[in-house]
Amino acid sequence: MDIGVATRPVRADDGPLFCRLRTRLSRDTVYRRFHAPLHAPPAGALPHLVDVDHDAREALVAVVGGEVVGVARYDRPPGDPSTAEVAVLVEDGWQGFGVGRQLLRELVELAGRRGVRTLTASVQADNDRVVGLVRRLLPDSSLTPEDGVYAVVSPLPRVPAPAGA
Repeated sequence: MDIGVATRPVRADDGPLFCRLRTRLSRDTVYRRFHAPLHAPPAGALPHLVDVDHDAREALVAVVGGEVVGVARYDRPPGDPSTAEVAVLVEDGWQGFGVGRQLLRELVELAGRRGVRTLTASVQADNDRVVGLVRRLLPDSSLTPEDGVYAVVSPLPRVPAPAGA
């Protein structure tokens, strides 16, 4: 079941929303996203999450009732702006409702319009939801297993900028 939610680019003043989101994440969700059992965000993590330039680094958030319930982001390496690493995180209570799919779809479109031609990601091989999401939204992706993690590489088609952009 998909439920459309409001999305927007992350803002510098979203720090408190990210802190509250963190308290609503299960250990499993944190482990799935960061591939480690983080009990607290690393020092300096909050500024990194909200300080994006909306080009080389982008983040979109899903907002419900004034709270961030999901985030999708990409980071382009300085030496290759045609490639971006992508990650998605959705609060446990909103998983299974299409929030991650909506965020990833919007982020992929945005990245494509900005010249990204290849997306990369690391996904735990037993994370069936995310593996399925990648296969549905990015069907040309290659998933290469290594030590229980898939290295995902997905080519993006050229996406024209919207008229008047």
